[in-house]
Amino acid sequence: MERTDRQRVIVLGASMAGLLAARVLADQYAEVLVVDRDDLTGDDADKGHRDIRRGVPHGGHLHNLLAAGLLALEDLLPGITEELTANGAVAGDGTAHVRWIVNGTRMPKPHSGLPLLSVSRPHLERRVRGRVRALPNVTFLERTDIAGLLTTPDRTAVVGARIVRGDTETDLTADLVVDATGRRTRTPAWLAEFGYPEVEEERLTVNVGYTTQYYRLSEDRMADEVSIDIGGSATLPRGALCAKVEDGLAVVTGYGIAGDYPPHDTAGFHDFLKSLASTDIYDVVHDQETLGKPQSYRFPANLRRRYERMNSFPGGLLVIGDAVCSFNPVYGQGMTVAALGATVLRDHVSRPGTVDPGGYLADLAARAVDHVWALTTGADLAFPGVGGEPSEEQLAEYAYLDQLLDAASRDGRLLVAYARVAFLLDPTDALVTPEIQEAVARASNRAGQA
Repeated sequence: MERTDRQRVIVLGASMAGLLAARVLADQYAEVLVVDRDDLTGDDADKGHRDIRRGVPHGGHLHNLLAAGLLALEDLLPGITEELTANGAVAGDGTAHVRWIVNGTRMPKPHSGLPLLSVSRPHLERRVRGRVRALPNVTFLERTDIAGLLTTPDRTAVVGARIVRGDTETDLTADLVVDATGRRTRTPAWLAEFGYPEVEEERLTVNVGYTTQYYRLSEDRMADEVSIDIGGSATLPRGALCAKVEDGLAVVTGYGIAGDYPPHDTAGFHDFLKSLASTDIYDVVHDQETLGKPQSYRFPANLRRRYERMNSFPGGLLVIGDAVCSFNPVYGQGMTVAALGATVLRDHVSRPGTVDPGGYLADLAARAVDHVWALTTGADLAFPGVGGEPSEEQLAEYAYLDQLLDAASRDGRLLVAYARVAFLLDPTDALVTPEIQEAVARASNRAGQA
């Protein structure tokens, strides 16, 4: 329900985080302005993977919406899953329709009930943007740059933003400004300019490089599957994912960690796929029709800004999405964290009174970031050459996880338990309950007796 005592909110950036933020803000503010430097027209033109906008240079690569993110997205935009599947997205079960290969071993395919939706990032973003654009109180200011923030004279509150369109600079006042401009956000610099303390940052260098190629598969390839996932390991820090998407296409993204970058020519890319712990993806695609040239992208480091630890923070300003934390894209967590963050934002803006930035930022960290950051950086530290050394506790966790995954190759219930953690539905503690540990021990004993 619209809150007429809250007049205007400005969302900086039409990223997935910005779009979902605008969706929840539209219920509480009379006017929502979404500012983005890109041309966002043509939302209804289904261009598939070709519609890669300047602000998302990695948009053509494979993006995952994990089960937790899909459920959150459906909560925020009811009916979006049906809309996406009606327009070509491929749905299935998160374990039954995935060929999951760990340490070269094919895992079982138990039915889990975990939702799976495979769609290209441009197609997903376009559909979400169309739903948000249709809201009567949301306006997109496209081809517009953000020059800075407006504050009260004492700098204790943000009261708007200065925007530039063409040669025209305009000051827009607002009750709230939400920064969804991504990893390159200028909020830390703006805060320093206003006299606030430096934002603490945590960084873990991973030097991930990935290459993506699109294919048109014959009907006999992956007939009963949505995707194939070949994971990298400490001994072979490279992997790949192959997923069916809209328009009858399949997208393959191969990745390498700590500088082990895949080539960006088709022949070299196929050689890379052949070199993985399993040749399953190579066997599926190497003789199929390729569409366009391979695309490559590099990601230097996991980066987290600890806004929740600041002793002072201006009123009227919130931050969301990659502007808070950007994760190694190998694990496909970014869009899911953006959706979870939007649900946190919804909870805070629906409360009466002025939104408390400190409370929101602390809640965002606790509910949408902490667990994923620990999961991602913990997994990355297992790879030699990553910037950091695992602790003794983490080494013990790696050993147990290897044992669990080995047991899961013989017990589908363990794979479902692992998938629920990987898909951000359950905490990592769910893998060390007495029941799970007993199942791991039983499966390991059976393997030893075989």
